[in-house]
Amino acid sequence: MTKLGMVMLLGTVALASAAANAQTNVRVRGTITAVDGNVLAVKARDGKDLTLHMTEKTTVAAAKAITLADLKAGDYVGSTAMKGPDDALVAREVHTIARSVREGHGPWDLEPGSTMTNANVATVVKASSGHELTLEYKGGSQKILVPPGTPIVTTVPADRSFLKPGEYIFTAASVDADGKMTALRIQVSKDGVRPPQ
Repeated sequence: MTKLGMVMLLGTVALASAAANAQTNVRVRGTITAVDGNVLAVKARDGKDLTLHMTEKTTVAAAKAITLADLKAGDYVGSTAMKGPDDALVAREVHTIARSVREGHGPWDLEPGSTMTNANVATVVKASSGHELTLEYKGGSQKILVPPGTPIVTTVPADRSFLKPGEYIFTAASVDADGKMTALRIQVSKDGVRPPQ
């Protein structure tokens, strides 16, 4: 084999190996239908039956309802929103998040046209149709109208005993080249309060 042929062969092998090791992340929202050791069966919101694997590093957090009054300036939150008729952002939900979550504003997949803003709370003021939440992040800010009844949620530490059939979960799962889905952090409903994002 020529030197060029060997280089091309090694390059092909390296690309194939990289593809085999490639992983993608998908957001999973759905209801637990069964639990078998480290495996969760989930009915996704689109009706698909999914299998989620857990590892020894998988953590669980339970959703807990709070109010806007519980949020103060400097708290770090995320808010899914949709544009209203006047192009103002209207919250679908607000939830507290860890500082390790990247800040910013961009598209989200809760529903078509939705956005997610991860940022620090600057102000919460009364508005004619609810409250206006000003969120500030590096390089920008967003004003988001929060109508009455909008889910506002935090999470509290939980364990795998919270993962029961009938409970609703949200997770960002990694999917390997063989299609195996692994979840390292799972948010689960508790007392009827669901992870809203």
